[in-house]
Amino acid sequence: MQETDDILTLRIQIASMGSLSKEQISALQSLDIFTVADLIKHLPYRYETHRSCRSIDEAKSQFNENTATPDIVSIEGVVAEIKPSHRYSKTRKVEITLEDDSDALTLNWFNQPWIAKKFHPDDRIRVMGKLSMHKDTIQMNNPKWEPVDDNEVTTSSDDGELRPVYPSSDGISSSQIATLIQSVLTEALSEIEDHFSEDELKRLEMPTLSHAYELCHSPKHEDEVSRGRRRIAFDELFLLQLGVMLKRHQRRETLASPALRWDDEVRERIAARIHFELTEDQVKVIEEIATDVTSTIPMNRLLQGDVGSGKTVVALHAMLMAVTSQAQAALMAPTELLAEQHFKTVRALLEGSSVKLALLTSSISSKEREQLKNEISSGEVDIVIGTHALLTSDIEFNNIAIVITDEQHRFGVHQRATLRNKGGDSSIVPHTLVMTATPIPRTLSLTQFGDLEISTIKSLPPGRTPVKTKHVYPEDAQKVYSFAKEQIAKGHQCYVVVPLVEDTNTGLKSAVEHSDDLKNRYFQDESIEVVHGRMKSEERESVMERFRQGDIDVLIATTVIEVGVDVPNATLIIIEHADRFGLAQLHQLRGRVGRGVDAGVCALIASPQTEDASKRLQAIVQTTDGFLIAEKDLEIRGPGELFGAKQSGIAPFKVADVVKDAALLQFARTLAKDMINDEPTLASHELLMKRLIKTYGTSLGLGDVA
Repeated sequence: MQETDDILTLRIQIASMGSLSKEQISALQSLDIFTVADLIKHLPYRYETHRSCRSIDEAKSQFNENTATPDIVSIEGVVAEIKPSHRYSKTRKVEITLEDDSDALTLNWFNQPWIAKKFHPDDRIRVMGKLSMHKDTIQMNNPKWEPVDDNEVTTSSDDGELRPVYPSSDGISSSQIATLIQSVLTEALSEIEDHFSEDELKRLEMPTLSHAYELCHSPKHEDEVSRGRRRIAFDELFLLQLGVMLKRHQRRETLASPALRWDDEVRERIAARIHFELTEDQVKVIEEIATDVTSTIPMNRLLQGDVGSGKTVVALHAMLMAVTSQAQAALMAPTELLAEQHFKTVRALLEGSSVKLALLTSSISSKEREQLKNEISSGEVDIVIGTHALLTSDIEFNNIAIVITDEQHRFGVHQRATLRNKGGDSSIVPHTLVMTATPIPRTLSLTQFGDLEISTIKSLPPGRTPVKTKHVYPEDAQKVYSFAKEQIAKGHQCYVVVPLVEDTNTGLKSAVEHSDDLKNRYFQDESIEVVHGRMKSEERESVMERFRQGDIDVLIATTVIEVGVDVPNATLIIIEHADRFGLAQLHQLRGRVGRGVDAGVCALIASPQTEDASKRLQAIVQTTDGFLIAEKDLEIRGPGELFGAKQSGIAPFKVADVVKDAALLQFARTLAKDMINDEPTLASHELLMKRLIKTYGTSLGLGDVA
């Protein structure tokens, strides 16, 4: 949309339009429509074919009950009979018989008893709606209607008019939005300026932006909708790709990172600390990281590996490359529990070495924090592991060379700021490694992760066996807990995961109450404890440590144990109300068992109430492959939710669908890459740059680029 100051229509505030009531204005604002520009961007989500019929008989003769989306038909006739709603009827149905010279048609309105008072015998009306069959009788339910003037000429039959149906809300209907859009469309379209030239549009085989909006709002045929939608979807995909490529170019061309050491001596020294054999995938990924960090071009790499694939030891190699080069490294985790787990794992692997390791979370005392802050800034600490507490403005490093972020999707976009060196050159930045146990679906990896090189660990460490997963209905829960007692009798341990910390009268099980219930019903002789996110760090760590040591048989937990908890002796995880958890979350939770030599079992107790919930449970039972699960999750939930708008800061697309528009996404990516390579400043595309900064300036951190 044009950005100049002489705009008339596009910048008009909806609230200032005299044709709208306060209720309608409020309803439009709830749909994020504040200006005429917003109104034009508010596209139909489907289209209906409206067909006018000369007579009731013609309408009935054209009716086909097997049509998936029957046409909306318009029929005129005279009200012959009115049957008001019976006050004690459950459906409260008003039935009206409409007649013309050819036939009669039954009209039904449900739960609208007042509508009977709107009609009188011999009224001539026009009704619009879909015909349906009920007990061998063709009828029309809940039609729209309007009176017809006796002098009005009867509408003739036509081939069908395509009418847009808009997302609406209480206070304003789709048809009211359609009327409002049509009232401003011509003038608004004339003000939309395209950011592509005529020659570029010819090469792209795309309509102008204004014509694309016209095709979406006033199409004559469905292929016009496709053409208009394709251009607008392309713009959404292209702008994001352009931002990603611009950021990538800026990082590679204007920023630098320390070149770290990686040779046979360093390789052997690190290998001496690792008391187990690395998998082929781990070795391959370590070499990919080493290739990046031995260069001064800043590394920006995503390491994705399934639950338990051994990402932490790969991260340790990267951090030790920094330490060997007399620099510092940091590892950030989204929760204290995960940060503590990483700290324990790394501390055990570095035991006896001269590497100085520190843990920084918001739970440490102010005195400890002050001391740690000084040790970090002086360079006394080599590796810092922590939570978002590392990102506070007073934490400055002496010489940080690599930053590793675990489960990066849990950090807000503004929390991904580069950790700073004290008084250092702002053009010198650390290498960045992002880790996730939730594999990114291939199509999504090209969107907000498009500037990341991707490394993958697919194989599991030797000795790991896939976890067996069973879906159990609540009425059979007793069998699951009896199996838990058998496992405990064999010397194993068990997790029980519930959605809530405390009872909230929602019917869902909570950690505190469920713990008491299980203790009374099943585990009178076993040791049972509770852990959740509201507990103080020391208390929670004390419980976890006793569970690791085998002093606790059954750990009742919330999703606080979702990632990072490693207890090889735990062989069973029971997830109550499993249908309330996301697919990726269920997979993460399942990864808490099967981490030792004994096989793990995951029992999902649930009575799914929705089709999506059933699909999630079916998917998690069928496969233990996190990469397949990520694709299935994308298929079930759609890209909108998985886009993680709240975490990424990037708004989900309004029109584009990265799954259905995968080819368009690839096309947009190629064009964006070529454009930035040819002209990194976008100097000849001033309007395009403006729109890019307005859309993604904050979320992609493009302010410094512009």
